[in-house]
Amino acid sequence: MRGVTQAPRSPWGAMWAMLVGFAIVLLDATIVPVANPTIMVALGIDDYDTLMWVTSAYLLAGAVPLLFTGRLGDRFGPKRVYLVGLAVFTAASLGCGLATSVDLLIVARVGQGIGSALLLPQTMVMITRIFPPDRRGAAMSFWGATAAVATFVGPLAGGILVDTLGWRWIFLVNVPIGMVGMVLALRLVPVQQTHRHPFDIGGIVLSSAGMFLVVFGLQEGQANRWDAWTWATIVAGLGFMAAFAYWQSTNRNEPLIPLRVFADRNFSVCSIGIAAMGFVSPAMLLPIVFYAQTVWGLSPLQSALLTSPNPVVSGLVAPLVGRIVDTRRPRPIVGFGFVGVVISLIWISVAMSWDAAVWWLLAPMALYGVATSFVWEPTAAIATRGLPADLVGAAAGVYSATRHVGSTLGSAGVAVLMSSRTAHAPFSEALSQVMLLPVAVAVFGCVVSWRLNDDGHVRRCATQPNKTAGLR
Repeated sequence: MRGVTQAPRSPWGAMWAMLVGFAIVLLDATIVPVANPTIMVALGIDDYDTLMWVTSAYLLAGAVPLLFTGRLGDRFGPKRVYLVGLAVFTAASLGCGLATSVDLLIVARVGQGIGSALLLPQTMVMITRIFPPDRRGAAMSFWGATAAVATFVGPLAGGILVDTLGWRWIFLVNVPIGMVGMVLALRLVPVQQTHRHPFDIGGIVLSSAGMFLVVFGLQEGQANRWDAWTWATIVAGLGFMAAFAYWQSTNRNEPLIPLRVFADRNFSVCSIGIAAMGFVSPAMLLPIVFYAQTVWGLSPLQSALLTSPNPVVSGLVAPLVGRIVDTRRPRPIVGFGFVGVVISLIWISVAMSWDAAVWWLLAPMALYGVATSFVWEPTAAIATRGLPADLVGAAAGVYSATRHVGSTLGSAGVAVLMSSRTAHAPFSEALSQVMLLPVAVAVFGCVVSWRLNDDGHVRRCATQPNKTAGLR
């Protein structure tokens, strides 16, 4: 154990400082889709599959390292790793804004993804350490609300920037924000004690290879008519992931993912639930953006406004969710959220006809905003609540990774389905059918959420000592 733990002047000040970086890296997962039609023309991209790599490269590069970047925070301190991640992300954003070809843009997006992977787990770990248990639920609710709002403010911000300044500014705007975020973090985020974890090199290699091959195979399958090599790539990726799971169970040293973290049922369920929500977010957003711009002929800003009820309503509901998550049982809270997500997505799918009225889409988007507030925030608060201090860093990495893996698979999956359905059905009908993919995943999330453990939850939250205020 090394270093000296600083007491933050205010845990809320430290949290808000880190949420600057947290928000912009999540915003960049969804700010691009609304600009995709414009980028497609500006850079001469001639197919959807290449275009989808502008989003998938970011998500994939962000997902692959997440399993071990939480451990980097343990070893070097979450503040230091957060600052490095934000600096990498900011520099890569400048590269995206200056890119002159789709290849350069994709490379810069990979840089953004690596930066996001470094900083994301540190925000969750820091909140867990600096807030006592009886205030941690409210803090995690704001953390989760920031994720939800940033995800859906992305299209609106993208629409405004594309219509007024051009598509490059969806990336260039990150540069001043990132610099402000670094200054705030330097001033307000406390230094924490560190612990020298050994690195599981075998686990890092196996998980990275498996994750990359599976997503790459899914992304390229449709473009290459599901040739034998694409299936071989996917199967190889699954083989690497199976080998990774076996290695984690037999590694006698410190594995990349201590499997005992999954002995906590609520952590396991919340990780699966957030992966489902991660899948749903890009998978429902992309068809809506293309529907609005192609079927209705709306501008990027106008199409983004279709999604605006979601972040507005989610932001209004977040304080209510924050108040109830520490005192109410988690199963009905998260279950209610997923049921609302399913209903709203089915409503959107039905409403996506060529002659639909605008309000017929705005209403389910508002319902979606309410519903997601009861998923993003509570799962973040509940996931690590019952874990011992020595597992929090690894757990934060796993939780963030599952959300990013879900987003990556959602982005790749919806691209595959869009390419397939638009080739065989009228455009609006095809996009309506594509919306059934996130519906199916949300139903799965709804079923899984009812496995949350309610027994003794309220009593433990009220009496649990603050074991995680410092670092192990």
